[in-house]
Amino acid sequence: MSEISILAIDLAKHSFQVCATTAEGVVVFNRKYTRGKLEQLLTEHPLCLVAMEACATSHHWGRFATELGHDVRLIPPIYVKPFVKRSAKNDANDAAAIATAVRQPGMRFVKVKSQEQQSHALLFRTHQTLTRQRAQLIITVRGHLAEHGVIVAKGNAALLDFENTLESENELVPVLVLEAARLYYHHIEQLAQSIATLERQMAEATKRDEDMRRLRTMPGIGPINAAAFMAFAPPMESFRRGRDFAAWLGLVPRQLSTGGKTRLGRVSKMGQSDLRRLLITGATVCIRWARWKGIRPDSWLGRLLERKQGTLAAVALANKMARILWAMVTKKQDYRGGLVEYA
Repeated sequence: MSEISILAIDLAKHSFQVCATTAEGVVVFNRKYTRGKLEQLLTEHPLCLVAMEACATSHHWGRFATELGHDVRLIPPIYVKPFVKRSAKNDANDAAAIATAVRQPGMRFVKVKSQEQQSHALLFRTHQTLTRQRAQLIITVRGHLAEHGVIVAKGNAALLDFENTLESENELVPVLVLEAARLYYHHIEQLAQSIATLERQMAEATKRDEDMRRLRTMPGIGPINAAAFMAFAPPMESFRRGRDFAAWLGLVPRQLSTGGKTRLGRVSKMGQSDLRRLLITGATVCIRWARWKGIRPDSWLGRLLERKQGTLAAVALANKMARILWAMVTKKQDYRGGLVEYA
């Protein structure tokens, strides 16, 4: 046990594969452990390097091992995959691949999240799940009413107001359809109340955090965007410049260069998809407001809209927003303007 320097763990719910190696990469053992046995191993083993793939449960085990004094390294799964042996895909080979990947020079690691950060992530995920469920119910009730010749005007507000029409004019649809519609409207109302509660909680959480309060001063960044930033964004100090943060979000072109010829494709879409989606959505809203209110043609956004339209302009603006967010957090400054300049 004294010669073991690395414990590479392939995580699961109940069965865990542990590959123990020396500092030079010589395998000492590679065996399965139950959940309780793994806790005992980490508790009794001398301090060493503990490597795992970054996944949903890795942060819990990372905190557990860190509290015991181990040096924890979480590796993105995409960086582990090249080291998996081609002979077979199994837990033993996966654990061995983790042990090999963690010894590579220049390997990038994921910071272990705190319980508070994971709690904010749970809050955001729950909000997104309930929002999707409400949208599904609204689409479903529209479809069922259309099957009986009842076409409701566009917009969620029109559909919700149509409940009163159904109740006052019972002859529009059969009794069974009316009863089913009541169930749909009841669940939609319950989901709306839950979503409103979650949005209040996210808004209060972002107000308590100084960095998140600062981010909300920028156009296109609301409480939901700030809550997602709080939950998923790594420390801004880990990026040397704003472009690195934009690249981590996948808001820069993918390079397809070869033979000295630079070829740029579409955005890479790497990194955290929720943050990227919310930034692009916020940028789209800013562009809509700019077109409605009028924008200075000599401003950066005005010149951009002359060259690019639609999603291309929104992605470019989201890239600029990501760089500004990095600067605001690292320099501890509020938004100073310049992103959207109205006429």
